[in-house]
Amino acid sequence: MSNLQILRPHAEQIYATELEALTKLDNKPRPSNWKLSPWAVVSYLLGGKLDDGTEIEPKYFGNRRLIEIAVATLATDRALLLIGIPGTAKTWVSEHLAAAISGDSTLLVQGTAGMNEEALRYGWNYARLLAEGPSEKALVSSPVMNAMRDGKIARVEELTRIPSDVQDTLITVLSEKTLPIPELGSEVQAQRGFNVIATANDRDRGINELSSALRRRFNTVVMPLPNSLEEEVNIVKTRVEKIGQSLELPAASAPVKEIQRLVTIFRELRSGKTEDGRTKLKMPSSTLSTAEAISVVHSGQALAVHFGDGVLKAHDLAAGITGAIVKDPVQDKNIWLEYLETVVKERKDWGDVYRACKDLI
Repeated sequence: MSNLQILRPHAEQIYATELEALTKLDNKPRPSNWKLSPWAVVSYLLGGKLDDGTEIEPKYFGNRRLIEIAVATLATDRALLLIGIPGTAKTWVSEHLAAAISGDSTLLVQGTAGMNEEALRYGWNYARLLAEGPSEKALVSSPVMNAMRDGKIARVEELTRIPSDVQDTLITVLSEKTLPIPELGSEVQAQRGFNVIATANDRDRGINELSSALRRRFNTVVMPLPNSLEEEVNIVKTRVEKIGQSLELPAASAPVKEIQRLVTIFRELRSGKTEDGRTKLKMPSSTLSTAEAISVVHSGQALAVHFGDGVLKAHDLAAGITGAIVKDPVQDKNIWLEYLETVVKERKDWGDVYRACKDLI
């Protein structure tokens, strides 16, 4: 199937040209089995212009030192834990780190509350197991086992959603770099280049705290929210334009003015105060992350393109904004109404936002 028909190609597919250009020019020391040096990995994530004129698109907007620490961690024998509230680009960064280091971001385990050990270790083809007994052919490798065999990066999403006893399956893998297979009397020993990137959000309900033994195996990097309004607007604008191409939504349909007003609303309610710091606000239960802002814009774009004049306006965003903020139909609704009346209504040139949102409540 053509990549043009794939809704979301893997990072190493989308940015193959950039990765190839970096590989050709990369003359810095590389850890064993790394496709790029740590310097080139950071350049790939943060973007810039190479000596041959190739433009590297920024994948992450934020503190350079944060990314350098993450990459340096993966060059050691410690695993990397990216932690933060939802929407702080943890998954996005982990995917691009794996793509740049291993050329493969697909060795992924998605953590869930009902997950068992097989997802992190290995399972069995039960038809073969019953017919032949335990054997290599009956073994079903997990992404972690495959990463160990091939010397690549394994990704574990939502680590704290995984039951605690299943989490601890990783202790032997991370400390001994070995995965025992007692049924076969053998083991898989990790090849050079193997490591694990895990992500966890610290606001999810029902999270399972990591044991101290497991936490020691990780170097933890806290992923922050964007520092400024301008930085967050730039992130939303860039991601909207990129994803909008795959959704066949014109990038021109998302004016910066509308993105700026949306991000301002999210930042103020998220922080509990207006941007100028003069007015304290009640905070809703929703996280109102950058990722949610991007989703609201995409929803608004779809309305503008298919049911409007193609240009994103306040009434196209209103439903998405309200849906993102009002998670609790009583408490959040009251907080949103109060914000509309005390902040949005009083702002110059925000009358269209006020009317569009108020009509939906």
